[in-house]
Amino acid sequence: MGDYKQFLKDAAIQVGSGGSAGFVEVCIMHPLDVVKTRLQLQARVQINSPHHYSGIIDCFTKMQRHEGVFAFWKGIVPPILAETPKRAVKFVSFEQYKRFFMFGSPTATPLTFSLSGIFAGITEAFFVNPFEVVKIAIQSDKRHVKDVPSTWVIASRIVRNNGFGGHGLYRGISATAIRNGVFNGIYFGLYHSLKGKLPHSTQNPTYDLLYKLSLGFTSGVLGSCFNIPFDVAKSRIQGPQPVNGVIKYKTTFGTLKTVYLEEGWRALFKGLLPKVMRLGPGGAIMLVVYEHIHSLLTTRFSD
Repeated sequence: MGDYKQFLKDAAIQVGSGGSAGFVEVCIMHPLDVVKTRLQLQARVQINSPHHYSGIIDCFTKMQRHEGVFAFWKGIVPPILAETPKRAVKFVSFEQYKRFFMFGSPTATPLTFSLSGIFAGITEAFFVNPFEVVKIAIQSDKRHVKDVPSTWVIASRIVRNNGFGGHGLYRGISATAIRNGVFNGIYFGLYHSLKGKLPHSTQNPTYDLLYKLSLGFTSGVLGSCFNIPFDVAKSRIQGPQPVNGVIKYKTTFGTLKTVYLEEGWRALFKGLLPKVMRLGPGGAIMLVVYEHIHSLLTTRFSD
């Protein structure tokens, strides 16, 4: 019974810490996620469209001109609503998977952290995919922000027209699972493997904070670079199809092949810069905020 109570207390602390960290990260970095999605959704055939974007600055400029400044926070409600359960699943499952992947070692190894991160990411995907589908639907809408339907209206429309399954709120689940698994495997694996490696001679609160921020930034950047093709596939599958009534992008690897053949290998890395600009500093912010709040809550609720 004591172990069960301790598990519940640890889980509650992880929920509070992760939810707070996720909320801060989303509010600060969401505009870059919108820009990333816009760049990923456009194909070569759209180049003459007034809503075609040649890059990040062009996208920011045209969105502000045609849709208003608040357009940069389009689709923010789904990720905010998803953050607490998402971070709860991410951090709680990460800690539980760590126990499974110890492989007899008395302490966690880099392999432990990486495998735990991969499976935590896959687990997380099943909770966030419905929010991702709604978010992409809102972010891809190029009307002025005041004319875009609410999150509830969009979600209801998706359920009404396509249901909850693979054509509805769980469209693109395999791409989401691979994307999250790859990112979290690198993100957690690198960060936790190197977090304690700061030389003792330079350890002080300022250096420790800067080191963790730098490590979180590097982990987020590398994770983004490796998982971006699956993110592109996810956006294409979950976003509006090029021709109404015709589903062009269906499976993860089928979508990757289609994008590669029609648009070249560079198209598989569309949106990488805004993604890195978001998940580099965003990853650093999230981990540092998480650990800070986790430490405060642990101290507050310690026996």
